[in-house]
Amino acid sequence: MNDRAVRSLSHLEDSASTARSLNLLRVYRRRSADPEYLKSPFFRNPTLNRAIILKHRLRRNERELFPDARQTATKVIVPIDGKDLKLGGRSVFVDQINYDGIMESVFGESWFADPHDRDLLKLMDELPSFDPFLLREHLRRHERNPARCYFDISDADMNRMIGFVSREIQKLVDLCYQETGGGGSGGSRLVQKILSNTVDAETEPLRLTLRLEKREYQEGVFCWKGFLYYKWTTAESLADVSRVADAIAVARPRGPVSPETQANLGKVREALKGSILSALETARRTLRSYDAAFESLVGGKPQAFRDFLLNAPAMFCDLGERLGAVNHIVSFWGYRFPQGRLPVVSGEELMDIFADFEASLAFPEAKPAAARAAG
Repeated sequence: MNDRAVRSLSHLEDSASTARSLNLLRVYRRRSADPEYLKSPFFRNPTLNRAIILKHRLRRNERELFPDARQTATKVIVPIDGKDLKLGGRSVFVDQINYDGIMESVFGESWFADPHDRDLLKLMDELPSFDPFLLREHLRRHERNPARCYFDISDADMNRMIGFVSREIQKLVDLCYQETGGGGSGGSRLVQKILSNTVDAETEPLRLTLRLEKREYQEGVFCWKGFLYYKWTTAESLADVSRVADAIAVARPRGPVSPETQANLGKVREALKGSILSALETARRTLRSYDAAFESLVGGKPQAFRDFLLNAPAMFCDLGERLGAVNHIVSFWGYRFPQGRLPVVSGEELMDIFADFEASLAFPEAKPAAARAAG
């Protein structure tokens, strides 16, 4: 692994978004005594199972570690001391040059002897983000089932979501607590418990309202939390998506540009904007199906909402991939071109950026924007 320390791990733990990071060290600290944690670990190697794994925007010097033109990579960070993150850590990118040799030197012969952890990291590298609902469903489709405690929303996002979720479910809070009169403080606590997947006596009115058996309740609320998370991320990013899509449509390189590159840029720009907005609108249509199911619950038809939640995981891969791709584009554009300014960038580099965006938007049924433009 790289010898230099990874900076500001303690800051990363406090501020990282759910979609960007999978903090296995945090899970270890909070859940290491839980029977489910012990029975179904994420990684089999205990050191790797306390790592922090990120979706990372590659800096220019880091792109030399890969034979392709990727803009992002999956970064594995092993803290030097799990009790003091200020000491930093050591890192490696999944599939970088000499990746297997580096990992074998750290984790020993088991890296090749038992392919479980190696294959799992490759599955994670396929995803545009680590949002827990997309990640869990993607792994389940490949017959990987780590404990549910690994799929929590980060503390930073939880704190930002509370107000949004409170507004979203106020009608349900009123319904659950109409007999007890606890719609104020009880409702606030209920929001916290939904977001943290807590099951106790205080959530019993919710379970009864949803008409879920106790064994179904945790799964149903996990899926419900998924839709609340996706609605929140969509609402948070909506203005930025429109701004970035407009910026892409008018982006121009600096310096001399070959006629071929100029022609290709002209074809791709507007089509790429359309692909971004189309991906967002498809995701919003799926979220509207959740809204309709929720209204049926508030309207006195809990069975429809219950059935919707229990069938929800099938929607998470498509929904998570689309929103993950859109958020990757918005995040990278803001990182590469801060405050709306276009720095010196060649035509070839701009085409590389657009090609990365196209690849992230190439969903199975969708034809890439450049191909549509060429046609």
